[in-house]
Amino acid sequence: MSDLFSPPNVFKCLADATRTRLTLLILREGELCVCELIHALDDSQPKVSRHLAQLRSGGLLLDRRQGQWIYYRLNPALPEWVTAVLDATLQANQAWLKADAQRLDTMGDRPQRASACC
Repeated sequence: MSDLFSPPNVFKCLADATRTRLTLLILREGELCVCELIHALDDSQPKVSRHLAQLRSGGLLLDRRQGQWIYYRLNPALPEWVTAVLDATLQANQAWLKADAQRLDTMGDRPQRASACC
């Protein structure tokens, strides 16, 4: 097992509520840009970007640039146990994410993704 994806490292990445919310919203949607995440969390761009950088350096997320937008998605190389934990957490905590998901779902002018991602 890679040290990057050891249980202490993964859980340390997710130990912050903001990072957990970001990760679960990205899992729910497949991919989200920074502006969508800022809107969903109703938080500042510097705070959201700082937490996204921590998730990316922890190996949980990958990013890509499309024009002016930067999109985040779960790292497809995550071990199966990590994706299973994230899936179970998302399914069991819909109420906890409800306000974030509603803000995201009602966001106007969401950026258009390229038809072929990654």
